[in-house]
Amino acid sequence: MSQSTNRKTLIGAFVILGGLLGLFIIMAFGHMRFFTPSREAAVVFQNSITGLSVGAPVNFRGVKVGTVKSITLRFDPQDRKAYIPVVLTLEPDQIHVVRDVPGGTKVSIQEMISNGLRAELNLQSFVTGQSNIELDFDKSVAPVLHPRITNLPEIPVRLSTMEKLKDTIGQIPIKDISHHADLALLSITSLSDHLREDLPPLISSVKETADRSHETVQAATDAIKDLQAKLDVTLLKMDKLMETGNTQLDARGKDLHATLASATKTLDSLQDILSPRSIDRANLDASLRDIAAAAASLRGFASDVERNPQLLLMGRRP
Repeated sequence: MSQSTNRKTLIGAFVILGGLLGLFIIMAFGHMRFFTPSREAAVVFQNSITGLSVGAPVNFRGVKVGTVKSITLRFDPQDRKAYIPVVLTLEPDQIHVVRDVPGGTKVSIQEMISNGLRAELNLQSFVTGQSNIELDFDKSVAPVLHPRITNLPEIPVRLSTMEKLKDTIGQIPIKDISHHADLALLSITSLSDHLREDLPPLISSVKETADRSHETVQAATDAIKDLQAKLDVTLLKMDKLMETGNTQLDARGKDLHATLASATKTLDSLQDILSPRSIDRANLDASLRDIAAAAASLRGFASDVERNPQLLLMGRRP
């Protein structure tokens, strides 16, 4: 009896030790926390949360701080809207407060919400379609709370990039765009029909105009060539004329030089004669005075003869 009892005791001890060891392994490598307190908060969604399931991670900028505990659907008859409250289980051990900060070493969820804590639905993978909850601070998003839906501390929701994209795409007036596209296609079809009818005459007219333009250009080219030939002849004649003029100028150059020299001498002689100190100028002045005196005497004699014609026969008596 004693040996069987000892065996049972040993077996029981091994079982207990194995259970404890297995529990330790699960707690160490499975991230199970049976002895640490947890906090709960709620996030109320109104849009679709496709891909989000119970047990999905709750991250803060990529750091896991909790998991999704439950997902329910509630209808509020007051505003006739459906809401999806998602309960989050947060792990306080994942958040550490900096030391030497007034107010203790604990920060409440409500305080973090007041400081701008917001939640959004994040798509983890396009392949699997799984989603998770991402937390971050964003005071630019006004908090919208739903006290009628949940009694837990509520983390306000902000739209994710994908949801913003969906809303933007949803606001695009696709029907109007398709209508305008149909009208544009009809206009293009009508234009193509008109072009199909009008293009052949237009092309023939353009071709005819091009042929006439070619003929005009050819005629202008011939005229320019003829004019160029005539201009060449005229230039040759002008060159010959200029050569002849240069030859005649060279031949008459000596005569012109002699003539200019003679004219210069004549001008010099006249200048000498007309000089106030010249003897010839004095003689010329005296001659002019004598001529003036003789003219005065003749005028006096003529006046006397006019008064007494007998002076021509009898002369003046002394």
